[in-house]
Amino acid sequence: MSWLQIRLAITPDQAEALEDQLLELGAVSVTFMDAEDQPIFEPDLGTTPLWSHTHLLALFEADTDADALLAHLQLLRGGELPEQQVERVEDQDWERSWMDNFQPMRFGRRLWIVPSWHAAPEPDAVNLLLDPGLAFGTGTHPTTALCLEWLDTQHLEGQSLLDFGCGSGILAIAGLLLGAERAVGTDIDNQALEASRDNAERNGIAAERFVLHLPEQLPQEPADVVVANILAGPLVALAPRIGALVKPGGRLALSGILAEQAEEVRAAYDEAFELDPTADKEGWVRISGRRRR
Repeated sequence: MSWLQIRLAITPDQAEALEDQLLELGAVSVTFMDAEDQPIFEPDLGTTPLWSHTHLLALFEADTDADALLAHLQLLRGGELPEQQVERVEDQDWERSWMDNFQPMRFGRRLWIVPSWHAAPEPDAVNLLLDPGLAFGTGTHPTTALCLEWLDTQHLEGQSLLDFGCGSGILAIAGLLLGAERAVGTDIDNQALEASRDNAERNGIAAERFVLHLPEQLPQEPADVVVANILAGPLVALAPRIGALVKPGGRLALSGILAEQAEEVRAAYDEAFELDPTADKEGWVRISGRRRR
């Protein structure tokens, strides 16, 4: 089965009206995508921002008359349409295609992230079973990769670990599989805590080894190792609180930071920590260090 796809080059202020009009004309789906690989970081609370140059993709039944559809849309708009492209797209096994995009990934010497539908490439390695889901953190983003690579280099045996902004729980679970004795995760999103709990169970992590809290319920108990893969703004604003959660002599890794934000974040932690050289990957950085005694 094939579909008719209408692609419109739009600006954010056109999005809502065009979406409503296309749905009124019978679109089975309307989606938005970035036209210029332009990132959006740290949006205002309660907003769903779009890119300054956005493509709107509307999908219609294959037998839809494209010329008549565009004529009707122009009448609804009361003026000229944005630049458009009409395409025929073939149906496919979307679930299979989605699964094929996620392959086992290696981080450092020992650690693999393995989707549940794949066999582990190295059965004797440290294999973390994790399926892509709604919560942030599957290893595919450079900030997560930077933190996983750092954890793989640490001596975690018998250590306590705190994952500040745990998302999927990937960092805490990796730390536990790499030898940490126990971990605590915290996130502002209840859905993230649920995902962390599910992922821990999938990896055979007992509930008492990975305790989860909303931030307001987080005990102020310092850990040997703290990882915080969130965003630069919160990392700077929360520097005193995050720093206090690291034991004297303990280790800290921060990510979710763009390269141009690195100096501001380093300055917020420089007094309390002996910082390592900044590590970078694809325009993102990791800042790590040891808390001064």
